[in-house]
Amino acid sequence: MHIEGFKGEEGVVCARCQISAATVLVRTDHLCRDCFMKYVGRKAVKRMESYQVRSYSKNIQRTLLLPVSCGVSSVTLLHILDQQLQSQLDRTGRAGYSLHVLLVDTSAEDTGVPTIEHLDELENKYPRPTYSTLTLSEISDYGIALPEDLAHGFITDEGNTSSSLQTSQARLHKFMSSLPSATSKADVLGILRMRLIVEFAKNKGCESILWGDSTTRLAEKTLAETAKGRGFSLPWQTSEGESPHGIHFKYPLRDLLKKELSTYSSLTSPPLTPLIVGQSSSRPISASAKSTTIDDLMSQYFESVETNYPSIVANVVRTSSKLSAPQFEPKDQNCKLCGLPIADGSGGMHGWGGDQQKEIGTGESEVANVLTASGLCYGCARSMHGAKQRESILHT
Repeated sequence: MHIEGFKGEEGVVCARCQISAATVLVRTDHLCRDCFMKYVGRKAVKRMESYQVRSYSKNIQRTLLLPVSCGVSSVTLLHILDQQLQSQLDRTGRAGYSLHVLLVDTSAEDTGVPTIEHLDELENKYPRPTYSTLTLSEISDYGIALPEDLAHGFITDEGNTSSSLQTSQARLHKFMSSLPSATSKADVLGILRMRLIVEFAKNKGCESILWGDSTTRLAEKTLAETAKGRGFSLPWQTSEGESPHGIHFKYPLRDLLKKELSTYSSLTSPPLTPLIVGQSSSRPISASAKSTTIDDLMSQYFESVETNYPSIVANVVRTSSKLSAPQFEPKDQNCKLCGLPIADGSGGMHGWGGDQQKEIGTGESEVANVLTASGLCYGCARSMHGAKQRESILHT
């Protein structure tokens, strides 16, 4: 049994120090509070070994970007990184890197998400990093364009195209409102947020982006992205290294379950829980299928599995990390929405549906023509078009 917050029975001592009474059951080990806190901290810091003070010159200042959602994972990672920086300063008088914390405010398009006020609380608690905020509507300021050919060719109503909208926020809202399902909206929102974070990091000269994804989150992403038709991107979305976006991705919490991070956040002194938005262990699934997303389903599934079967969650991530990134040619284009490379002949609704390079026959819907020629990968084409319409096209 994997029970966070387990209260040790009389006579059960910590499996590591063999002195203190065990108070937490971590996977198969009974640990005391102090050993558990060291266990979590070391797991994360080990992933940051390349950013030790000794590994860089005094004349080079490395900056790492930490995107925060004010959830348990990103807040816990900020806490651990702040401790690491303080430890480096205490030992050597200098830090191995500088940390830039970014919050993308998506409250105009989503509910229950953190706002600038939540970031202010983090800054008061951890003043060492540099802090910035962006709104999702600022994507145009960083050279990220919405698929305008789609907006004009199909999605926006005639006479009310995105070009007639006065502000970037209005254009974004119109674009998001046009998407066909809750899954599509959540998918596109996440894509735009990720691309804005990447462009901000490159603009600020950051060496890497430190994503706060836990083992649980990476497992959710593995199955969710596969179900959404973007399985080819898993080597970039779940593994560390150079991304196709031109910047290094790192996942310091990839060896820790979300339940372990929740317990850690409650055992720090003082607890981190007041800083965390959406602390509940699982999000309720709506009775209406229309408002339930693939991400919601995967989140609820893995949060229940990790309680009793943590090895299953770890195995999903371990397996996905063995996948090799697709090989692409310089001539291959990038998806206009997610920005990932598209192999020649594999874009749009026909690309990964078993009929690569199939010509669009006479009489097929205008929607399929627009989406296939739009420069979208298969996953993004599905989000833009909806699985129901796709099935009708393939069976025409």
